[in-house]
Amino acid sequence: MKLRITLIFFCCMIILRLDAQKSNARYHYHIRPATSPITIDGIADEQAWQDAAVAENFCMVLPMDTSKANACTEVRMAYDGKNIYILAICYKPLAGPNMVESLKRDFSFQKNDNFIFFMDTFNDQTSGYSFGSNAAGAEWDGTMYEGGKVDLNWTNKWVSAVKDYPDKYVFEAAIPFKSIRYKKGISEWGINFSRNDLKATEKSSWAPVPRQFPTASLAYTGTLIWDSPPPDPGSNISIIPYALTSISKDYTDNKRVAVKANAGVDAKIALSSALNLDVTVNPDFSQVDADKQVINLSRFELFYPETRQFFLENGDQFGNFGYSSIRPFFSRTIGLKSNIIGGFRLSGKLDKNWRIGVMDMQTASNDSLPAQNFTVIALQRKVFARSNIGFLFVNKQAFNYLDIPASSQPDNSRYNANMGVEFNLASASNAWTGKELILKSFTPGKNGHDFTDAGNLQFTNKYWTVGGEYEYVGGNYNAGAGYVPRHGYFKLNPVIAYLFFPAGGPVLSHGPQLNLTDYYDGSFNPTDNRSFLSYLVTFRNRSTLTGLVEHDYVKLLSPFDPTNYVGHSLETGNKSHWDNLELSYFSVPQKVFTYDFTFDYGGYYDNGKKISLATDVGYRFQPFVNIQWSTTVSELQLPAPWNRNTFWLIGPKVDVTLTNKFFMTGYFQYNQQGRNFNINTRLQYRYRPASDFFIVYTDNYLPRPFNVKTRMLVFKFTYWLNN
Repeated sequence: MKLRITLIFFCCMIILRLDAQKSNARYHYHIRPATSPITIDGIADEQAWQDAAVAENFCMVLPMDTSKANACTEVRMAYDGKNIYILAICYKPLAGPNMVESLKRDFSFQKNDNFIFFMDTFNDQTSGYSFGSNAAGAEWDGTMYEGGKVDLNWTNKWVSAVKDYPDKYVFEAAIPFKSIRYKKGISEWGINFSRNDLKATEKSSWAPVPRQFPTASLAYTGTLIWDSPPPDPGSNISIIPYALTSISKDYTDNKRVAVKANAGVDAKIALSSALNLDVTVNPDFSQVDADKQVINLSRFELFYPETRQFFLENGDQFGNFGYSSIRPFFSRTIGLKSNIIGGFRLSGKLDKNWRIGVMDMQTASNDSLPAQNFTVIALQRKVFARSNIGFLFVNKQAFNYLDIPASSQPDNSRYNANMGVEFNLASASNAWTGKELILKSFTPGKNGHDFTDAGNLQFTNKYWTVGGEYEYVGGNYNAGAGYVPRHGYFKLNPVIAYLFFPAGGPVLSHGPQLNLTDYYDGSFNPTDNRSFLSYLVTFRNRSTLTGLVEHDYVKLLSPFDPTNYVGHSLETGNKSHWDNLELSYFSVPQKVFTYDFTFDYGGYYDNGKKISLATDVGYRFQPFVNIQWSTTVSELQLPAPWNRNTFWLIGPKVDVTLTNKFFMTGYFQYNQQGRNFNINTRLQYRYRPASDFFIVYTDNYLPRPFNVKTRMLVFKFTYWLNN
C-alpha cells in the first residue's frame, strides 16, 4: 500500500508541475465604487451603470467552444459600503418567448434561459458562491465546492429583479457583503459569467471554458480586480427564529390527534469576513422537500442527499470527505431517529491556504436510542494551484447508553470514531483530477481490518476521458456517523471514453465508453463484476440518445431477497450471471413539452429476467405552472418462491409559482414495492429575503387496503434578523 501511495503521489507531482498556470489569467474585470445610488428594478437607468466597465464578447461553450457567442451579453458591476451590484443585459438572438420552467428558486440550469455568475472570493479556484436568475426572475443561489460544483440548498439574503423587453431581458441584483465570506484585504477574486439560451441552443461564458467542463468550473474564471480591497462588512450577526404548530395523527396505532407547538432559533455569527459560527437550538426541518422514492433492487442502503439548511454552508469539508460510497461523515445520520437538541458549527477560512470546520451536535434519547453527541473536526490545507490535503476526525458518543435495553443496542452504540486524511488533486486546467484517501475507525469489539484505502486518477480533454479507481474497505471498518453501505471488499474500476465531432449534420458528438467494475473479497476472490460498453449520441438540439450492453456477475456474501419485497432470500454463495441491454433518450429541453425514457431488458439473479421502463414527462405553462410525471415499472421473472412480480412507482409533481416569492409544490408518490402512497404538499411565501412562511401537509396511505397510515399538517414561520 505504501508503494502504491508513493507512486500516485509522485505522478501527481509531475502533473501539477506541468500544469500550474491559471488558464484565464488574462481576463480582467475592474470593479469600481458606484457613482450613484442603485435601485434594484431591472432598469439600467442609473448613472452608476453608465460609468461601470463592461464585460462583453462572451465565448461559446456549447454546442462548440471554438467561436464567440451568438447571444450577446453585457455585464456591469459596482459596489458601495454594503453591497456588490451586478447588471446583465441578455440580448435575444432569436424572436419568441423566453424558455423557463417556472418562477421557483434554484431551477434546473439546462431547462431555463438564464444568467448566472460565479465568484471565487478567496481566489483559490476551489470554493465560492453562485448567484443568478432565469429569464422570468426565478432566483438561483448556492455555495461552490470542489472547484465547480454548486450546492443549491444554501440560501442567504440578497435581492434581484428581472425586466423583460422584446429584444432582451435585464437582470439586476445586490449581494450584501455580509451574505458571503471572503478574505479581508484581498483585492483579486475569481469571476465568471454564464449565459444559457435554449432557443439558440447555446451556452456561453465571459472567460472561455472548454465544452467538457461546466461554466461553473473555477479553474477557468477570470479575475475580478478591486480598485481597493472590498470593505470590511463589520459586525455580522444574524438571528433566525422559527415558530411552528403541527397537527398529526398516527392511524396505525389508533392514537389521538396530537397538536404541538414548537419554537427554536438559529444564529449566524461572523467571527471574521472569512470565518462563521452557526448555532442552533431545537432545530426543525419539517419544510424540507420529501425524498424522491425509488424502486430499490439493490443489496445495499440507498443514499439520500442532505438538504437541511444548517448543515450546508462549507458543508463540503465535512460531507464530501471520501467517495460517494465511502463517507466517514454523513450529516443525515444526525437526528434521523431522534430529535436534535442543539449544536454549533464553526467553518470557513483561516487564511488563503487553510480551511477549518468544527461541528458539535447533541441529540435526545428515546425508547430505542440513547442520547448521542456528534463531534466533527475538519482541516484542509491548499497545496499547489488547486489541490489540497484534508484531515477529518468524527466521533459519535452515547451518554445514557446503559439506560437503553440491551436488546436494542447496536454494536456501536457506546461510541464510534473515525480518523482520516486525503489528498485531492486538481490541476490548474482541470484536465487532471484525483484523490488518495486513508481512513481508520475505532469501535468497541472491532479490532483489525478496520481501515479504508481508496484512490483515483482521471484525465479529461475534449475527446478523451481516461481514469481508474480502486477501493479497499476492511470488514470491521465502521462509520457510525457516515455512509459506507459495503464492507470487506476490494474494488477496481478503470474507465475509458472517446468523443467524435462531426463537421455538420444533426449530431454534435458521439462516442463509446468502456467501464469495468470488479469487486473482490478479503482474500481477493471475485464477488461482483459489472462490465458495460455504452455509446452516447448528443444532437445539436441538445437531445441525447444512449445505448448500453452490459454483463453482470454476482456472488452473494449474505442472504438476499432479489425482490426486496417477497421475504424469501437467496442463500449466501449463490452465483448469478446475466447480460443486459439498455436504451435511453432525453428530449430537447427548449420545448414546453419534454420527456425522457430508459428501457432496460436482460437477465437477473438466479437465472431470472428483468424488464423495466422509466419515463419522465413534463409540461410547463410558462412561467407559472410546471408539471412533471414520473413513472417506473419493473417486472421481475424469477423461479419459485418469488415467481413474477411487477412493481410500479408513480410520482407526479406540480410546481405552481404565482410570483418568484410565492411557491406551491405538490408531490404524489405511489410506491408498490414500498407499500406506500404518499402525498406531500408545501406552500412557501418568502415575504422578505430569506424569511418564509410555510404550510406543509403530508399523508401516507397503505395502498391495499387504501387506509390512512399517518397524516400531518404543519404551519411554520421563520424570520431572518441581522444587524
